[in-house]
Formats: sequence, structure tokens, C-alpha cells
Amino acid sequence: MPEFFVAEALDKELDTLPKAKTVPRHEMRTDVLVIGAGPTGLACAIEALKIGLKVIVVDKGCLVNSLFHYPVGMLFFTTPELLEIGDIPFTTAQQKPTREEALEYYRKVTEHYSLDIRQYEWVKTVMGEDGDFAITATDRAGRPHDYRAKKVIVATGYYDLSNKLEIPGEDLPKVSHYYGEPHPYYDTDVMVIGGKNSAAIAALDLWRHGARVTLVYRGSQLHHHVKYWIKPDLENRIKAGEIEAYFNSFVQEIAIDHVVIITPRGPIRLKNDFVLAMVGYHPDYDFLRSMGIELSDEQHRPVCDPVSLESNVRGIYVAGVIVAGSRTNEIFIENGRFHGKQIAADLKIKIKP
Repeated sequence: MPEFFVAEALDKELDTLPKAKTVPRHEMRTDVLVIGAGPTGLACAIEALKIGLKVIVVDKGCLVNSLFHYPVGMLFFTTPELLEIGDIPFTTAQQKPTREEALEYYRKVTEHYSLDIRQYEWVKTVMGEDGDFAITATDRAGRPHDYRAKKVIVATGYYDLSNKLEIPGEDLPKVSHYYGEPHPYYDTDVMVIGGKNSAAIAALDLWRHGARVTLVYRGSQLHHHVKYWIKPDLENRIKAGEIEAYFNSFVQEIAIDHVVIITPRGPIRLKNDFVLAMVGYHPDYDFLRSMGIELSDEQHRPVCDPVSLESNVRGIYVAGVIVAGSRTNEIFIENGRFHGKQIAADLKIKIKP
């Protein structure tokens, strides 16, 4: 099914559904302010709207910013119905939706519910108390925007903060913690650091588009979390010598034209043009702590009610992957999208629209 037919089918579905009322765009006061315009944040906003509350969503990037930064042409690991929010069907041309289809879907859902999304505003502080929170955000020009809200939902995800290697050369322009598309790497020597899904996908895509790929991973083999249809493909490329791999190894130093890695056989210096450090991401723990949210010692999970998801700070709720702390592989769109219903059930009791 061509992509424009998918969008047309989604438009027809949306026309049959009731629309919700939202706060005017110029308004800075609201019942609920959602921090984060990812799928979970949107789901939270929709569920709050459904019970008659005014909602503003603020994000430091664009709508579903994390999905936008996924590799171009990427297929989701899941089926479309597991990405649905707001009771709106996700119509797709194939069994597994593409990044482009997901972006289109969430745009259409946002338009249908007339969600008030304040893009490119970075929330810096959340002050005040339950029933009267003062939230300050800054836009790309550095101008402040001051909001007041009765309740706050934090659904900031984790994809914006990459784990660091903490080695010399990591700040060189040739190093990236994100992978977008293969074309810029054609006919170059690229090192991919990591052994999980992101690293595996990048390594295969780069090799298929003409890059000379070397994979470096601390583990003895690819991580068991690598998807079942990706893992054997990469293992076969390694076995055939088409992708060079160093296991039980780590990068010691990155230089302009080479990389030094430590292997079981000792240090090795490899010619190199680009490095993709696909070593994971983490939530903004400092931001959570700045609001007074307590985090568990080992896994940095926010202290919250498991049913309502209200944190130890009354009136501030947590949603999405940040609920799992450092265990970012526990919560995805598929289960995080239900957090909106949990939170809305509690808001319905505590706020009268």
C-alpha cells in the first residue's frame, strides 16, 4: 500500500472520532503540563483531555523528537497496533511500520486532538507545590516562557542523553552517539562501538551501503537482546569477514585518523574515518532530582506510586521509560503508552475540570 494511501486511510479513521477541546495557544496557565512530546507524553495529554482537563505539552525538541532521530528508513521491531495511542488505529502498508509512517501517525493524532504542543522549549525548572506549580522553559532564542499548572507529568524519555565512553578523542567531530543514514559513510572506515540493537543495525546498514565496518564490543559475543532476525545476519557477515569484529575489547583512544583498541591480544591501532559510539542512553537524572523526585540507589528509578505513577513529590507524575530508571529496556512505547490512563484515573479524582 503506497504511503499516501496509508495517510488517506488514517485521515478517514480520524474523521469518525470525536475531537477534544484544548487550551488556547497563548495561554500559559493549565490544569496539566506534560514535559515531553514523545508517544507516552502525547498519550498522557490525550487521556487528560478526555476527562475534561486543560493540557499543555512542552518539549525541547520537535514532536516525537526521539523517533525523528531514529535512522532514516528504519523499521520498528513491533507491529503498528502496539504503537497506537488515543484509540486511533495505526494504518500501515506492511507488517512492521517504518519511521516515516510513525512520524505521520503521531502528527495526525496530534492534529486530531488539537494538542497544544510547545515545541523547542526546554523546561529548566519546576517549582512550587501541588496545585500551583511554576514551570520555566527557554526557547531556541534563549527567551523564557513561564507556565503555571496544577499538575505536572514528566515523560522526558532518555534518548537525548547518550552514555559516554569517557576516553580521549570522544569530542572529535568524527564521533557520534547517533546513527542517521549510511550515505555520508560510503567508502570510509567506520568503527561501531557496542553490541546491542542500535550497534547491530548501524553496522549492517553501513556495510550494505559501502562502508568498511569494524565492530568493537566489551562482551564475548553480540548481546542476547539483539533481535532474532538481526543477530544471525550480523554474525554471518562477521564470519564471512565482511564486517571485522573485536569482542572482549574496548576503545582506549580516538584520534583524527585512527583508533586504538585494547583486545585480548593487546592494543591495536586501526585506520579510521568515523566512530559511532552506540553504547546506550540514560534519563536526565539531574532534572528529576531538581524537582525533588527521589531515585533508587542502584537503578535510579523514580520513587512513585505504582498505580497512579505520582512521584514522592505530590502533584508530579512520571511516565514512560523514566519509570524504569537505568533499566531502559523494560519500558517501550508498547507499554509506556498505557501510563496516560493510569495517571488520568488519578487526576480525575484530584482535579475538577
